[in-house]
Amino acid sequence: MITALDIAVKYTNKSTRKELKSVLFDVIHKRSVRKEEFWALNGVSFEAAEGEIVGIIGSNGAGKSTLCRVIASILAPDRGQMIVNGMVSALLSLGTGFNKELTGKENIYLNGMMLGYSRKKLDFLYNDIIDFSGIKEFIDQSVKHYSKGMKARLGFSIAAMLEPDILVLDETLTVGDEEFKQKAARKMFEIIHHAKLVIIVSHDLDFIKMRCTKAIWIDKGIVKALGDPLDICNQYKNLVKPKKKKKKYLTNFSITEAEVEEEKIIKVNNIGIFFNISQKKFWALRNVSFNVRKGEILGIIGHNGAGKSTLCKVLSGILKADEGDIVVKGRTTELLGFGAGFNKQLSGEDNIYLNGLLLGLPKKKIDKLHEEIVDFSELKSFISKPMKQYSSGMRSRLGFSIATSVNPDILIIDEALSTGDYAFHEKAAERIQETILSSKAVIVVTHNMNFVKDVCTRAIWLENGHLIFDGEPKTAVEIYKKSIHY
Repeated sequence: MITALDIAVKYTNKSTRKELKSVLFDVIHKRSVRKEEFWALNGVSFEAAEGEIVGIIGSNGAGKSTLCRVIASILAPDRGQMIVNGMVSALLSLGTGFNKELTGKENIYLNGMMLGYSRKKLDFLYNDIIDFSGIKEFIDQSVKHYSKGMKARLGFSIAAMLEPDILVLDETLTVGDEEFKQKAARKMFEIIHHAKLVIIVSHDLDFIKMRCTKAIWIDKGIVKALGDPLDICNQYKNLVKPKKKKKKYLTNFSITEAEVEEEKIIKVNNIGIFFNISQKKFWALRNVSFNVRKGEILGIIGHNGAGKSTLCKVLSGILKADEGDIVVKGRTTELLGFGAGFNKQLSGEDNIYLNGLLLGLPKKKIDKLHEEIVDFSELKSFISKPMKQYSSGMRSRLGFSIATSVNPDILIIDEALSTGDYAFHEKAAERIQETILSSKAVIVVTHNMNFVKDVCTRAIWLENGHLIFDGEPKTAVEIYKKSIHY
């Protein structure tokens, strides 16, 4: 169904029209702009047949998202030929094509019509899409109030229920909860049983090994290896595994050894927050109470739409609680999404300064931190390129590197590491463990249960806006997993 012959895609910084903001940054920093060429793909060839689920793996910036865009005919290759036999339905990022001001229902029709389906066909599929997404109670709510996981659920449900010949998914299941990942996997098998094809980009190597029939490893724009998923994933894992320093983390996590003190850094007392949906109150959080002590790494778990992201926004002061009160002792730094606060027209380097200034750092301080941020993010070769050319994983890398370099009193991370690659996950785990030594507390929202069990010192489980459990991480994960209906 797909034949890729010597596909090559080139980006040139001079070929992109620069906005006034970019020009001003160049003037301020007295930079002369040289013409630079970057080959996102260079000689990629492969075939994908009917009935296959093809997993694409590789480090951030390897060219995976670019390859998906070529398959979906969004990008034309500079060299080579992409032969695609069939209709492609592509979900290339969270909420792609969504109008955030419209409701979930309105976005179903908007996206379906953009994919070429009639109103009559969408009327027929509408209930199936809502039922599969599992967000029926939120469907009349504006998408701007959706969590990242809810956007992923709705986007996947639209793309998959329209029964395409070829379904292309680029990192769209990374923020989905475990229950929805299982539903998505079953749906993908349904699609291939109808002699169709699924292409999925993911950093979840276990998912690739268990669910895919073929794997392609893309590295620096070329096909590094192609074949059996188990074999290809093991090759990738062994080659990119970072050199061990003092500890092992993440895949072989070392339990965080932090001195938790009695001082309460955050006090949450019976808070509630609601949104008006169809002239009715929807309580995103209700009667939630807990404290965070100095030295804790608190993991927050729960299904998509449970209230985790809303809680992060309340803790960081972005949202104000309608009930109850919160006391936060210290300055918070938030990383609430992939590249939150980034200007996509500016370069990565410019965004380091922009975000640093927004966090209240003087330029001299950012100058001192600049090299450390770039080195930790491992994006030196991309740092002068505009952010709109970055993959979601690259934005995640840079955002995390900036947020953790400023030594905040309280660091809040909401699913911002879900698109990072395998090697960066390990570095991030180490950095979080180091951060707690200089910060008062770290709060992490994640669907990575191993991370919660071994990096967090405590965990809370939210469900339907209510706090279900507060205590030891392993116990929290065990009872949460028992609640999942596979």
